[in-house]
Amino acid sequence: MTTEAGARSRALPPLLEGMRPRQWAKNVLVLAVPLAAGELLQRDVLVPTLVALVSFCLVSSAAYLVNDVVDAEADRVHPVKRSRPVARGALGARTALIAAAVLLVVALGLAWWLTEPALVAVLLGYLACSFAYSTRLKREPVIELALLAAGFLLRAVAGGAATGIPVSQWFLIVAGFGSLFMAAGKRYSELVSLPEGVEPARVSLQGYTREYLRFVWGVSAGVTITAYCLWAFEVGQGTGWAVWSVAPFVLAVLRYAVDIDAGRAEAPEDVALRDRTLQVLALLWVVLFALGAVNA
Repeated sequence: MTTEAGARSRALPPLLEGMRPRQWAKNVLVLAVPLAAGELLQRDVLVPTLVALVSFCLVSSAAYLVNDVVDAEADRVHPVKRSRPVARGALGARTALIAAAVLLVVALGLAWWLTEPALVAVLLGYLACSFAYSTRLKREPVIELALLAAGFLLRAVAGGAATGIPVSQWFLIVAGFGSLFMAAGKRYSELVSLPEGVEPARVSLQGYTREYLRFVWGVSAGVTITAYCLWAFEVGQGTGWAVWSVAPFVLAVLRYAVDIDAGRAEAPEDVALRDRTLQVLALLWVVLFALGAVNA
């Protein structure tokens, strides 16, 4: 977290700060499946999708609170993470864990009563990945990268799970490699932003080189773009709005790669909220692909 972002977070009550509301922007990925199916604005789809969005915000906040309790000792000697509320003593570990339990119960309850039961399985899968990451696997290069990407991917399929909309194989390929692209870009940005000669505080980063991470996010971007092009041409049957959506999609991926290359993608939610050009490209892509899906 940047100094400016940290200052804004500390203006919040410690519990809300620990829930990391700025990172809720990642959960917009929940809208992906209904949007891709062209059914997002139908009431029987929109309502469970919004419930899934809220549920993922609550579950991810619960995971952040538990992670902060587990990592409290290590965070206190970290130059940035020591400002987190549990690490600096503004939020007690017991309070954080109780709050996490309440958030989890509310999220699973909403998912069970107001959406398809499959969403509960997705949320539990996300929690399992978060727990495995926090307790041990975040120290393992590649494995922790896969878990980080899985967090993005599970968000992306949550909308389908909540509404019962089938998830296509093309969507899974695009979302899976797109998630890996963002995860590798996040780690690359963390690595390149380190001052010369300074050892990374994150253990897993010590197992990577810049060249390796550049290779991973480059390959992932290539697969994502290729799969999306094939998917768009299938949806648009070679013509139409879906095919035109390829242009803003490719430009958005390349624009995000600029942020990665410059070391500015350590927090994907900050990139999404800060980069106006990326926002315009994303909006244009959403409009074109939605029109293509509706008219397919």
